[in-house]
Amino acid sequence: MFLAVVFFHSSEYILAVAIHGRSNVTLKSLLISKNYLLAMIFSLLEYIVEIVLFPGLKEHWWISDTGLALVVIGEFTRKLAIITAGRAFTHLIKVYHDEHHLLITHGIYRFVRHPGYSGFFIWSVGTQIMLCNPISTVGFAIVIWKFFAERIPHEEYFLKRFFGSEYEEYAHRVPSGVPFVK
Repeated sequence: MFLAVVFFHSSEYILAVAIHGRSNVTLKSLLISKNYLLAMIFSLLEYIVEIVLFPGLKEHWWISDTGLALVVIGEFTRKLAIITAGRAFTHLIKVYHDEHHLLITHGIYRFVRHPGYSGFFIWSVGTQIMLCNPISTVGFAIVIWKFFAERIPHEEYFLKRFFGSEYEEYAHRVPSGVPFVK
């Protein structure tokens, strides 16, 4: 789990620097917030408490392997989204349209409008399944889903302003990539 977290955040930062240049990237590109740190600490505490009190709960290797597979799929999906979008991919929602902000509808974006969000959702829930953390699995799924259920409409408001009917047609044709979020 520790390696998955370190790889996710360091590769995210390295890709941001490679695409946008070091001067345009801040530590926010590591995507670590206070709430994120609290969630990760809670998940580690859950793991430790459960391994001490209910060690059998952590011995289901097929569950851990499923979680690992989800971590790899989520990581791959998110990084593919970043690489495909290139300079159009940013960690902050663009509220002003600039020359590098293009509507990306090829590659993985042909199948999912928000593959970066989809990848993060899969990755984060996968980390908890990998640890056989039932409480954190449900908690991460709910909290991250709620975050994206609020963020996607906000982001799409600006995408509709920037790209008009082209984005509206794309959004009608392609799912968001986050369950139950249009």
